[in-house]
Amino acid sequence: MIVLAAPLGIGVTKFYTDRRVTVNANVIAEVIFGPMSTPLQKAAAWSVHVYTALGLVCGFGALLATMRADYRQAFFWLVAATAIDASDGVLARAARVKEHLPAFDGARLDDIVDYLTYVIAPVFLLYSAGSLPAGWGAGISAVVLLSSAYGFAAADAKSDDYFFTGFPSYWNIVAVYLFAAGLPQPVNAAILLVLSLLVFVRIGYVYPSRTPVLRGLTTVFGLVWAVMVVAIIWMMPEVRPALLIVSLFFPIYYTVLSLVLHRRRRI
Repeated sequence: MIVLAAPLGIGVTKFYTDRRVTVNANVIAEVIFGPMSTPLQKAAAWSVHVYTALGLVCGFGALLATMRADYRQAFFWLVAATAIDASDGVLARAARVKEHLPAFDGARLDDIVDYLTYVIAPVFLLYSAGSLPAGWGAGISAVVLLSSAYGFAAADAKSDDYFFTGFPSYWNIVAVYLFAAGLPQPVNAAILLVLSLLVFVRIGYVYPSRTPVLRGLTTVFGLVWAVMVVAIIWMMPEVRPALLIVSLFFPIYYTVLSLVLHRRRRI
């Protein structure tokens, strides 16, 4: 009995000792490297990054549609890209992508996608559609591209209290209104130049989904406005002037709110 019990006792002791060593090793690893992610958590985080990257496909679709002179379809591709951009942040925070995929920079991916869909694609559309003056439309486009590059790369582009600094390169929205309104080419050029200049003016603009002040109202107004914009694009090229004018309620609200909050932040 004693002979049989001895090996058994040694085996049990070894089992618990090995298990304790394994548990201690896991604890030490979590202290050094942070909580260990499960395969499911990593898969969820990667799926969010893939979702964000789909904006690149939408931007490419917009470029292809523009080359075919199918501007309405190009704008719908940009709407899809904007919908992705408006929702991927919430998904990223829910999936805790920074925690589970610390070696992958989702913010950098987002900036790459946004520069294509908010800057390059809409500017290319306006240029291709003849909305800019002949002869110097390329120069105007270059000004927009370069000013937006500065806006994206500036260290203070997004503040800690959830504001964009400088005009936040909403060129997709600008393109919708300029194209739908059919304004004279010099007027379009002047608008683009003024907005490009505002990229360098350090005014804080509301981050619609994150700025806490009136966020609920901003979200409701934004959804109503988004439906109007979709209707405007659907009607292109024959857009009802009344709808176009009424839809300006949100850009006006957004601008006024941004200026009021900017002044309040500086006091």
